[in-house]
Amino acid sequence: MMPPDFTIDCRALADVHAQETRRYIANHPRSMALAAEDAAHYLFGVPLHWMRDWPTPAALHVQRAQGNRLWCADGHEYLDFCLGDTGAMFGHSPAPVARAIAEQAQRGLTAMLPSVLTAEVGQRLAACFRLPRWQVTLSASDANRFVLRWARAITGRRKVLVFDGCYHGTVDDTLVDMDAQQRTLTRASLLGQCTIWRWARRWCRSTTSPRSSVRWPRAMSPACWPNRR
Repeated sequence: MMPPDFTIDCRALADVHAQETRRYIANHPRSMALAAEDAAHYLFGVPLHWMRDWPTPAALHVQRAQGNRLWCADGHEYLDFCLGDTGAMFGHSPAPVARAIAEQAQRGLTAMLPSVLTAEVGQRLAACFRLPRWQVTLSASDANRFVLRWARAITGRRKVLVFDGCYHGTVDDTLVDMDAQQRTLTRASLLGQCTIWRWARRWCRSTTSPRSSVRWPRAMSPACWPNRR
């Protein structure tokens, strides 16, 4: 906890934020330009809404990534601690993985059917992690959905405990906020869904409106968006 006499100078913080914003814009002109081009084609100006969760004026645009490093469109080199949110937990494009993907690409990438290698992959997963059965998902949100279904089926329980205000993937059952007045859980997703999609339609109808002109209430922030088709 902070000491009783500890105070935060909000004006000083605002000055630092403004200074860092100017520095980012000056050092990343190519990323800024690419973000402006993206905004004409993507909601929130990015392919996936959570890519705008970073506090930068515009998303950093990646030129290439290798091992534990990435290089942005402006040529700056970064030591990457995110690693694709564990999607690249062994590093970006390690040579064996790159070769395997290239070889498989020549034989086809997706056919909505099991591969002749499916059993071997299952055996290796079981041997490595000592878990006999697996279910493959396309995203963390899908994984959340599946595990909630299994948990409910096994336990027979109907309630799920989640942390207030945290992002647990775009899963309706985990989109909740604690009401500041009554201190009760409310479904933030239900509060905002209809209005969200009205705002989205309005944004899509206007090809000239920049992303910054759309201001979202907290309950309708991108992190609270459910998957929709």
